[in-house]
Amino acid sequence: MKKSVSKVLTIALSRWMIQTRVRGPVLQILFACSTPTSMNPTPTLISECAQELIENVDFPGSDITFLYSPDARHCQQLCTEHPSCLFFTFVRQDWTRDNRNFYCYLKSTPSLKPKVRTPLQGVTSGFSLKNCPSELEQPCRSQLYKNVDFLGADYKSLFTSSDEECHRVCTQDPHCRFFTFVNDAFRLSDIRYKCHLKHSWSVPRIPVIKREVGAVSGFSHKLQITQYFGPVCQGKLLLNTDIPGHDIDKLPAASAEHCQALCSDRPRCTYFSYNSDNFQCYLKGNRDAMVTRAKVGFTSGIPVHFCQMDDSWLQVSHGGVSFEGSDFRSELMDDPDTCQRTCTTDPLCQFYTYFNKSYSNPDFRRRCYLKRVITAPAPPEVKKYKNLVSGFSLKNWTSIFNGDQSQSGSHI
Repeated sequence: MKKSVSKVLTIALSRWMIQTRVRGPVLQILFACSTPTSMNPTPTLISECAQELIENVDFPGSDITFLYSPDARHCQQLCTEHPSCLFFTFVRQDWTRDNRNFYCYLKSTPSLKPKVRTPLQGVTSGFSLKNCPSELEQPCRSQLYKNVDFLGADYKSLFTSSDEECHRVCTQDPHCRFFTFVNDAFRLSDIRYKCHLKHSWSVPRIPVIKREVGAVSGFSHKLQITQYFGPVCQGKLLLNTDIPGHDIDKLPAASAEHCQALCSDRPRCTYFSYNSDNFQCYLKGNRDAMVTRAKVGFTSGIPVHFCQMDDSWLQVSHGGVSFEGSDFRSELMDDPDTCQRTCTTDPLCQFYTYFNKSYSNPDFRRRCYLKRVITAPAPPEVKKYKNLVSGFSLKNWTSIFNGDQSQSGSHI
């Protein structure tokens, strides 16, 4: 008797997973790259990669968290980049039951699939694209969202003649990742034509960094740490130097260079101080003065401006250091170099931690943990608001950034 097509595919997939040493929940799911939006909730788990969006179907419960998104594709991108998200439900702009428009619910279950699917008007559900290799690069988002406000995250505003010009300004500003424009019909006449430039992190922020005997941590060597254009340059580092006061943020960082990258990514950061004893990065904002003092164990510095920061610090592995949290998969490996190479070749991986064979807990020995956080442009809040237009920077779309506007500026 001939084998069924599905059985042949399952056998072939199993052999491929063994040959490539791929394990973990991410590859067990293997969602499918199929076609765009559908009314039929038919994506198949286990053997396919589900790119399809399922309109008017809810995956109730199993929430990890919720974020804001202007559309279902953006919500899908957030789910893909979240280390634990397997599927999602997005509350669309046409939802009328309450004010939860633009909510993006990220979800996961131990079974790797939704517990139930419920018909519900005004929502769209779908799956992570973690196993769609061709879909893992951040997409270009050229749409302009009419009557939508991206609230918060403002760092600069100016007046522009149109939403298209505001879009262009955002694309060419190094820090801008999304914007909101006030059009000429807005109720308050004194802020019409105002263009609000907004920022979210593009450099990975590691939740916890601590000293751990037997651990080795590091970054993907292909990590894109900025969206800036121009030549490669190096910022100024001041060894054994602290700059007291004027703190605007405190974040974990693996090194002074990582701290410098975080400062360069933050629009308000004018300089920084890094404490190597506890891996704390202090971002500071004072455009008027920079007063330094000698302090052992601290490195201070200045961010880079309008250039691509030198990324040689990404090649450094940190022995005796653990990056905690944000795991999306793990597997057994013989050494930390193999773990690093695996992270670098995996398009999802941003950083990793490996525990060597002498680590105190035998359950973790020789295990490589691949990690990531969300770095897609993500407005803190999205709301309906008449006569506002919002959108995303087009930095990642080379043809449009270089002047081909034929595909940009579409409104939804």
